[in-house]
Amino acid sequence: MFDVRLRRAMGPVLDRAARWLDRPWITPDRLTGLNLVLGVSSAVMAAAQWWLPALAAWLLCRLADGLDGPLARRRNRATGREDTGQGGFWDICADFVVYGATVVGVGVGATAGFGAPWLPFLLVLFAYYINGTAFLAFSSIAEKTGRQLRDGRSLSFIGGLTEGAETIAVHSLWLIFPAAAWPIASVWALLVTASGVQRIVAGYRALR
Repeated sequence: MFDVRLRRAMGPVLDRAARWLDRPWITPDRLTGLNLVLGVSSAVMAAAQWWLPALAAWLLCRLADGLDGPLARRRNRATGREDTGQGGFWDICADFVVYGATVVGVGVGATAGFGAPWLPFLLVLFAYYINGTAFLAFSSIAEKTGRQLRDGRSLSFIGGLTEGAETIAVHSLWLIFPAAAWPIASVWALLVTASGVQRIVAGYRALR
């Protein structure tokens, strides 16, 4: 819901950070790999109920995810190289692994530590499945029919009620307040499901 405005506000900051990170041994793909390692580590630490280290790893993984794209665009501009989409593919795969692993990790930790029910976390995964299907299918068909949504990203993302910023916030809340993770997950599952329905309707209409 806030991603477009946040990208505009944070764009100059991330571009400056990408300029600082522009070293031969730092590559966009390595930043994506760091995002993946930190995200999975956060999930494992959450499952072990190491909540604050899990929060730190989660926030750092999101920072790495925010920097790989600006660095890739900077390198492409400097070299005149056309974007092949390889980095975008690696990035979305890493993100899906991280999001899913984090839900499972928090679910395991909250269940073991606080007797939380599993169902809310399963519903979150189901809602993520709906959203992922909607925007990946839309992106593929939009590319095929020349109706891409060009906003600088590799894929055509349909905006919705829940986007990246909200996901970062909710996953952080789980780790800050693990005893309340399952009621937060219950509300989050409803919101993400509503967002998935919204994306299905919007995508269907956009492809007329």
